[in-house]
Amino acid sequence: MAVENPPTEEASLPLLKTEEVLLNLGPQHPSTHGVLKVIVTLEGEKVIKSEPVLGFLHRGVEKIAEQITYNQFIPHTDRLDYICAMYNNFAYVRAVEKLLDITVPWRAEYLRTIVAEVQRIIGHLFWLGTQALDIGAMTVFFFTFRDREVLLDLFVDLCGARLTTSWYRVGGVERDFTDKIIDDLYRFIDSFPEKIAEYDALLIRNRIWLARTKDIAVISGEDAIAYGLTGPTLRGSGVDYDLRKVSPYGAYGHVEWTVPLGTKGDTYDRYWIRMEEMKESSKIIRQCLDQLPKGPYKAYLPKFVAPDKERVFTDMESMIYQFKLYSGGFNAPEGDIYCGTEAHKGELGFYIVSQGGGKPYRMKIRAPSFVHMGAFDHMAKGYMIADIITIFGTYDIVMGECDR
Repeated sequence: MAVENPPTEEASLPLLKTEEVLLNLGPQHPSTHGVLKVIVTLEGEKVIKSEPVLGFLHRGVEKIAEQITYNQFIPHTDRLDYICAMYNNFAYVRAVEKLLDITVPWRAEYLRTIVAEVQRIIGHLFWLGTQALDIGAMTVFFFTFRDREVLLDLFVDLCGARLTTSWYRVGGVERDFTDKIIDDLYRFIDSFPEKIAEYDALLIRNRIWLARTKDIAVISGEDAIAYGLTGPTLRGSGVDYDLRKVSPYGAYGHVEWTVPLGTKGDTYDRYWIRMEEMKESSKIIRQCLDQLPKGPYKAYLPKFVAPDKERVFTDMESMIYQFKLYSGGFNAPEGDIYCGTEAHKGELGFYIVSQGGGKPYRMKIRAPSFVHMGAFDHMAKGYMIADIITIFGTYDIVMGECDR
């Protein structure tokens, strides 16, 4: 008579049941790109739901704008996306110029476009270095920050600051390029393609990088549009929308460049888009430098702040007039405008309501970081908890801009 094998200890155990677990990720976490909290519902390691909790860095910037003049608000825009302050400056002064119907001199338009594209490269280098660092590729971080430092040194030569720049002005820019800045820019864009190839060499065949980015956080073009995504996040899903092409401003309509588009809409496509955009930015910078026109670098604005030519100013009156001229004592018309600018993260827009006078009655900032967080749950659902960090990174969020 055959004797049956006794049941093993493993076979006698009851089947394990999984249950949903709530996990608070952040706000004090190095991978959340600032003070961001996400309440994640997990089944095992699989994400069932993720709810971003925002507002930890809220400073009431839009309300501050109502209390000060238009020019006085420029330094506050530096503190929105403090990684790419020049883009905030550019987007804001364009909105004020639209409100006041100011024509910017052509030299100023070219200078602004060059610096905007330099800032785009700086932003993408920062994104690539930190995204690679989050995934575990430390060498890429060192390489990208090495090249970013060269451009930040150029900003120091231009305006005396690295991050909070305040170089853009309503009607132009604060100061012109020097010959040294132009030579340094040419030198950088000559060598930059080799640097991009170095980044590619470190990542494009790295199996960990590919596993953490390919087919992760996929979003279709239709869903990306529905959630209001813009910039590389939208173009990674194959949607051909770039304000620099759709509604050209600055010198973008006078140079040749292309808009790179993804196909899958995954994290890898959004990485590829940013790599290609750095190449296109280099092309734009070179063409603008070659075509740089002569002339003034800021507009003359007597329509808004005009001295009385027949009046002899006392020293005190002269000081008051100069202060008004500097601080932006514009006599803005009544009305409202919206102006969007294609920043490196996406569409950065300013909506201004004016009741006349030298400061806005109301201001609303369309921050791409804030809008993109609205799609977070949709893009994270069904992936693993480890993918949450790469999804933060794929947006290139900065919480100062998100919370305002």
